[in-house]
Amino acid sequence: MTVEKPLWTPSSTQVAQAPLTAFMAAAGARAGQSFTNYAELHAWSISEREAFWDLVWDFCGVIGDKGGRVLVDGDSMPGAQFYPDASLNFAQNLLRGSGSGEAIVFRGEDKVERRLTWDELAALVSRLQQLFVSLGVAKGDRIAAMMPNMPETVAAMLATASLGAVWSSCSPDFGEQGVLDRFGQIEPKLFIAPDGYWYAGKHIEVGSKIAAVAGKLGSVTKVLVVDYLGTATDVAATIGKAEALDDALAPFAAKAVTFEPLPFSHPLYILFSSGTTGIPKCIVHSAGGTLIQHVKELRLHAGLKPGDRFFYFTTCGWMMWNWLVSGLAAEATLLLYDGSPFHPDGNVLFDFADAEKMTYFGTSAKFIDSVRKAGLRPIDSHDLGSVRTISSTGSPLSPEGFDFVYDGIKKDIHLASISGGTDIVSCFVLGVPTEPVWTGEIQGAGLGLAVDVWNDDGKPVRREKGELVCAKAFPAMPIGFWNDPDGKKYHAAYFERFDNVWCHGDFAEWTAHGGMIIHGRSDATLNPGGVRIGTAEIYNQVEQMPEIAEAICIGQDWDGDVRVVLFVRLAPGVTLDEDLEKRIRTKIRTGASPRHVPAKIVAVTDIPRTKSGKITELAVRDIVHGRPVKNKEALANPEALDLYSDIAQLRS
Repeated sequence: MTVEKPLWTPSSTQVAQAPLTAFMAAAGARAGQSFTNYAELHAWSISEREAFWDLVWDFCGVIGDKGGRVLVDGDSMPGAQFYPDASLNFAQNLLRGSGSGEAIVFRGEDKVERRLTWDELAALVSRLQQLFVSLGVAKGDRIAAMMPNMPETVAAMLATASLGAVWSSCSPDFGEQGVLDRFGQIEPKLFIAPDGYWYAGKHIEVGSKIAAVAGKLGSVTKVLVVDYLGTATDVAATIGKAEALDDALAPFAAKAVTFEPLPFSHPLYILFSSGTTGIPKCIVHSAGGTLIQHVKELRLHAGLKPGDRFFYFTTCGWMMWNWLVSGLAAEATLLLYDGSPFHPDGNVLFDFADAEKMTYFGTSAKFIDSVRKAGLRPIDSHDLGSVRTISSTGSPLSPEGFDFVYDGIKKDIHLASISGGTDIVSCFVLGVPTEPVWTGEIQGAGLGLAVDVWNDDGKPVRREKGELVCAKAFPAMPIGFWNDPDGKKYHAAYFERFDNVWCHGDFAEWTAHGGMIIHGRSDATLNPGGVRIGTAEIYNQVEQMPEIAEAICIGQDWDGDVRVVLFVRLAPGVTLDEDLEKRIRTKIRTGASPRHVPAKIVAVTDIPRTKSGKITELAVRDIVHGRPVKNKEALANPEALDLYSDIAQLRS
């Protein structure tokens, strides 16, 4: 349903102060034309990719030697090369601040609080760099970290990148096999882990897990144990090849960090797919591609300026951590939080925002929905005067979530729903701070990205659901997959559906306002009667009901067709009776369509999620059909899958 009035429109002052406005003027000067709106700027960024990316480099102040060429083989996907003659260092671009201003503010759930100035961060990176060199780390070596979101993690990544080594991380709540499924494929030289971490009011020791993982990672020559619980030296003493990080750093005094000049396409990060349908894919991202895409998104779309205070609730196993850390390249202060966002209650992140004068508040759609359902109203309990932007990702933000942000959190706020993923370590569609926000819509495609929606015949469609594609090459495409020498896995993942076009695997739709709605993952879409339906459309309806805490929906193969099965986790004290089932079906029929109405509704007590909090429709679908889930270690709560096995209601 089209909303006649936007939820928010930026004021003339807000538009004037947005870095995007200055960039638009610079683009107009370079192009010899005047851009009057975002749509015109975006069209130019696609038609003149070389001029656009060249301007991004200059406007965002990328440190490095640009070289003579911006784009070679630009019509090849994969195969296009951006800045083939350039040299730069990712860490140098992030460590651009200096002095006594704050680079990092860290809060842990246990109420620990630490502050690092730019000079202190550089000093820690220097000592880590020297330590890594002493341990034989060289260009191209991998350093793997199973770490909380804390300052040492950021500094270790920067030290890794400064040397031209490759960084890969996950969070310490991963199970032993989940860690091995990831790091075992990339053969790291060093393994970095904490003595433990805090979550939901408990301190959780991980010494035995570190020992088990390190014992099976034959490539690891040194294990560094970071002190969080105060037991790092004791934990390290029980593990072969291990040393407490503080002890290992003791011989090294801080000096100027050295930065290895590297090609634009030099590997920087290895990220992992969720792994719910098999062993995780190891996705290799380049230093230059990641950097230029991130500074474009953070400076222009997120509107970050030097001195801003930038927060995203994330773990080190989610690509949003990589995105967050790049905020340093905008000379923003990183606000790091590690622990449960709901301990001791749902106010902890809003308390953090007020106390630290947060300017950019990044979180997940699930968090916003949980705050709403908990009956919390930060607009009444917190100041939040400093917060310019609230950003949401991880899953589609429901229309009710959009409305709640303005009704229950803050009225004058840029709500930036963003979507992209691990595959590009960035976004395809995201916020545009100079444009209105409409209920349920992501504002627009990222600059320089030829994002579109195509039908099954490969034809662009408007206001019709289809596949999210990117029709032209862009810098943040992966270099490839690890251990995929002929590129077959990489090609199959993104380019098999449409030749020479990136097919992202999202089921999407352009809106009348030029925005986008993501209806869910393509491989989780439902096909009753051969009509494709996005699961998000069902969740948007049923999760409005106070009786429903959350839901997960799959298509079950049945009688030569597919029928829609809806699983609901009920609010406390609620029973799924005939009346509630009828009201659920009515709500979905009237709010979505008759085709969305589930054939079966089943109450469950838990819903399986990945480590980054996304519900796992494919894993549930496999269990319902009696197929094994190939990688339960990717799930935060794999025991929940047992609830979906051999359900009597689904046998008739």
